Amino acid sequence: MDQERKDWNKDQQVLKHLLSPSGDHQKGIELFLVQHSRLHTAEMSGSGLWSYSDENLDGLPDSLLRQVPPGFEHSIAWLIWHMARIEDVTMNLLVAGRPQLFYEQEWFINMKYLYRETGNALDATGIATLSASVDLQALLAYRVAVGRCTRLIIEGLQPDDLHQAVSSARLERVLAEGAVVESTHGLLDYWGGRTIAGLLLMPPTRHNFIHHNEAARIRNKLKIGSPGENVPNEEPE
Repeated sequence: MDQERKDWNKDQQVLKHLLSPSGDHQKGIELFLVQHSRLHTAEMSGSGLWSYSDENLDGLPDSLLRQVPPGFEHSIAWLIWHMARIEDVTMNLLVAGRPQLFYEQEWFINMKYLYRETGNALDATGIATLSASVDLQALLAYRVAVGRCTRLIIEGLQPDDLHQAVSSARLERVLAEGAVVESTHGLLDYWGGRTIAGLLLMPPTRHNFIHHNEAARIRNKLKIGSPGENVPNEEPE
């Protein structure tokens, strides 16, 4: 697993160049899809590639997915929620200008809806409540649906699309739909300072990678044959 992680980091630097104005659009899209597939379950893409998600989830009972270990802020269930919600919001609302799958496909009902937001504003009680109450099978299925939708969106992007700034109207829609609450308004400032290419390099790729590293450390803390014993706390940009 360590080598796969190192390869992922190295390829992310290649992706950054390919998505730049001087890069190769088609190769950039192709590498994005590879990087993205490695951070979702194999079920999502059917690519047959190494899956960081599958490594972290393999063999974990629901009770441990819901557990926040001593010394940690999150459960793996919260991490899955957070990754899925961030990807849904940024790829659908900001990149494609289309509805969130959360509402369009009524995942908020299937998951026993508790919160509309991405999870950033939840305190320890909120994280514990979400972790204990969310329907895990629906949550995992939601993340698969989000990942597949992301791939369709990215495959349809044209070269000029990548270098457009994020639309202010789309940012306002994120706030209006309650996906980001006032206390985490800095997320909108961050996303609003990015181009579409910049978004591709964070929410659906590096952001997920960082949280999978966190999940690997949680798994190790829970002593369940962890793939993450040597995972560092921070990842280089």
